[in-house]
Amino acid sequence: MSEARRVATYADLERVPDHLVGEIIAGELVVSPRPAGPHGLAESGLAGGLFPFNKRAEGPGGPGGWWILTEPELHLGGDVLIPDIAGWRRERLPQGPVDAAFTVAPDWVCEILSPRTASRDRIQKMDCYLRENVQHVWLVDPLERTLEVYRRHDGNWLRVGAFAGYTRVRAEPFEAEELDMSRWWLEPTEAPTEPGTTP
Repeated sequence: MSEARRVATYADLERVPDHLVGEIIAGELVVSPRPAGPHGLAESGLAGGLFPFNKRAEGPGGPGGWWILTEPELHLGGDVLIPDIAGWRRERLPQGPVDAAFTVAPDWVCEILSPRTASRDRIQKMDCYLRENVQHVWLVDPLERTLEVYRRHDGNWLRVGAFAGYTRVRAEPFEAEELDMSRWWLEPTEAPTEPGTTP
């Protein structure tokens, strides 16, 4: 009889070196390298574009109504996940983010894909978000320069938008503001820095 698989614990996560990213998905410790430049640029550009939402509703300078954080630590049903960006509607999370970890699932999550993590983001992590009733997931690919928008619908993910290139978009659940995708990418003449990839 084969030995039962050991379930990873938070102590295992605490032993992950700082130059790596650790998560627990379905009881397994998953360790990834820190993302490269195209990933970081997409994350900062997108988070900056969402700034008008990251305030009280009906406040000056934008529609507001959200808490939006980069790389929050989510403790959800035994999983410990670190999405690239996540947002909570303030009506669901009236108290602002105080603790390092969140046990309330976000309303929206954005995963920025890299060659090493794309399949995990698309399958295991999206399954976790579906289970936890996250309402929207965005998948951003900084090498292909694409955005895919998914909405929870009848217990599954429904793709409700797909965009590419250097365009301006309105995408759920942030359609109240236009987002400039050109701010998320390296310039066309700049090569990606991910090892083993091509422009």
